[in-house]
Amino acid sequence: MFQSEDSVLIVVDVQNGFTPGGQLAVAGADQIIPSINLLAQYFENVVLTQDWHPADHVSFAANHAGKKAFETIQLSYGTQVLWPVHCVQGTQDAEFHPALDIPRAQLIIRKGFHPDIDSYSAFMEADHQTSTGLAGYLRERNIKKVYIVGIATDFCVAWTAMDASRLGFESHVIADATKAIDLDGSLQQAWQDMQAGGVKRILLEDIG
Repeated sequence: MFQSEDSVLIVVDVQNGFTPGGQLAVAGADQIIPSINLLAQYFENVVLTQDWHPADHVSFAANHAGKKAFETIQLSYGTQVLWPVHCVQGTQDAEFHPALDIPRAQLIIRKGFHPDIDSYSAFMEADHQTSTGLAGYLRERNIKKVYIVGIATDFCVAWTAMDASRLGFESHVIADATKAIDLDGSLQQAWQDMQAGGVKRILLEDIG
């Protein structure tokens, strides 16, 4: 069923860096790409997000002496997970996965390019103050419903979905078109947080 003009598909971070062989690979993440490509054909409006970090980004463990990936530090905006260096601007790791085939996508939102702020959500950076401009773009186009797929369920997908709901959009996550890192129970926690935030969990079959 073709989705209405007031709906958008947001495809989160389907990049080399988050798929097998990448610097922050999520197991099996490449397996959801065919479903995402097919799903995109049902949407008139499609937005892609792309992690786009400078090499000196604050979220990289390598930039903190004595720290290892997946440890946490405290920043001005709260607790920050430290990640392996990934999706550095202009590198192959940051490029979209070659199997991603969505030529009709209208907008690419690059996030994480501020050196001192991490950015999971397509709408708002991790300080919860710095906007990407996506909400304004969608409102200008009279879009009211967002459907979110991609990587990773428990971080960038979840934060995007919760921000969408908080900003007044009807927010859906298509669970079987996402893949999770699942760091110390983060996937279960993310689904609980999304449900509490008004996000609807649906499946691919609910779209067809």
